[in-house]
Formats: sequence, C-alpha cells, structure tokens
Amino acid sequence: MSLIENTTEVAVTINIDGTDVSVPEGATVLDACNAAGVDTPTLCYAENLTPVNVCRVCVVELDGSRTLIPSCSRPAEEGMVVHTDSERVRHSRKMVIEFLGSGVDLSQADDLTSWGEHYGADPSRYGTPEVPAQTMDEEVKVQDDLYIRDYDKCVLCYKCVEACGDDAQHTFAIAVAGRGFEARISTEFDITLPESACVYCGNCVAVCPTNALQFKTEWDLRQAAEWKPEEQTVTTTVCSYCGVGCNLEMHVQDNTIVKVTSPNDHDVTNGNLCIKGRFGWQYVQPTIGRK
Repeated sequence: MSLIENTTEVAVTINIDGTDVSVPEGATVLDACNAAGVDTPTLCYAENLTPVNVCRVCVVELDGSRTLIPSCSRPAEEGMVVHTDSERVRHSRKMVIEFLGSGVDLSQADDLTSWGEHYGADPSRYGTPEVPAQTMDEEVKVQDDLYIRDYDKCVLCYKCVEACGDDAQHTFAIAVAGRGFEARISTEFDITLPESACVYCGNCVAVCPTNALQFKTEWDLRQAAEWKPEEQTVTTTVCSYCGVGCNLEMHVQDNTIVKVTSPNDHDVTNGNLCIKGRFGWQYVQPTIGRK
C-alpha cells in the first residue's frame, strides 16, 4: 500500500474544474491546478521563492468565497471546489494584465504577453493619444558590466527582493522604495549598485519575469538588434570554481556564451548561483560576443 493509504491526513482532495485532484497536505491550490494539468498564469510566483501575493494573475474562484483567491499561496483544503476559467476569473486576469501593460513595457515579458493575448487584454484602452497612460519613463540604469536595471519594465512583483533576501542570498541589498506610482525597486538611499550591498550573485536577474533586470551581455546584443534566442543552444555543465557542484546552463549564440542560468529544480542551486557561477565565464571567451 502507498504512504497515503497507510497514513491519515497526508493528502487532501479538491475539485478543479469538475475533476477531483489529490495533493499532499500543505500543497497549494496552484499545486493542485498543476496536478490537474491546468495551466495557470503566474507573475510574482516562482517555485523557489515564497509567494508574496502581489500580482493577482493566478486568482481562481472558490465556491463559498466572496473574493477570488490567489492560487499560489492558498493551501488546498479537503472538499474545495475551484473554478479556474470562469467568467469572473477571466475578467480579473484580463484587467490585471491590462493595468500592468498600460503602465510598463511588457515587450520582453513573453509569458505575460502570451497570457494577455489569451485573455484579449488591451492595455491601450487606458489613456488616449492626447493623454496617454502614465509610465515610469526612466533611463536604463547601466552602472556595471554585469547587469542593467530597466524600471520601465518593472511590474513590482517583489521576486528580486525575495531572492536578495530571506529566500536565497540574505544580502538585502534592494527593497521597494516610494509609494503609489512612485514605488520602485531601489538600493538603500538609491545609491548606485556598485556602492550598495549587492554581491552580484545575479539571483534577482534570474527570477525577473519581465527583463527589467537583464544581463548586460543580453542588453548589449539587444541594443545592436543581434539578440537571437531562437538560435541559442543551452548546455548544462558543472561550475568549475569550487566543489559545491552547482549546475550551470550555458546559453550560447554564434558559438559565444551570452548568459548563464541554473535550473530551478537542481537540488544544489535551486536556480541560485554566486557571482563566479553567474558571471565568471568570461575567461572561456573574453570577447563575450560583443562587437
């Protein structure tokens, strides 16, 4: 017999769009949706981060609940009846994506753009040619050779803050500063990144869903209209700097490494790396693809 059959209260069963799904006790509604094969949009959620419930694109409808619930953080409870594609859910997700798209540049947020098309979101209906919707309209912050910050693309999902803080690096170099439309991710007193507590692990870059945080190598290639992800190959290897055994994913374009990531499901890294693993590959090809 299985563990679930031998042990009480180790699994719960909830109904997702008419189908009963069993998940381990402590799993979330999003886990149950995934188990049921239901594709659910997420933005502030990542499998290696603590949910912060700020984006609301993963909301679902729960029978008996007055409001829509965030599936990424709501624990699955026995007997729940959940609807993931009701009119109320679709309308809510569409509005969230429209609001985000009206204020920030989502041109490099591929997943969110795809979901916007799925729900028929039209951010352009907020504002007019004479009075367009307000945007950040800030210059890209290029303060070093490792990564850039483009706040015109930032949706304040908090993932970079979580990765820099308790969930991964414990550096706490960045946080949300300001209020309302002036809220943004910032270093302490908005000092430059090289002068901050940043240790350049790049874990914030790895979790950014909109490319607001971006490898400098990628940004340079995009500026030159030479960024070609469809032509890139990804090779997994082991970091050579120490004996921890971190896995690296080498993204190669035109026989040149253009960036390095790490798989979220690797039991050593969980997607995280140090500065050497993330950025210390230039010795392989010193030109790093720049022209």
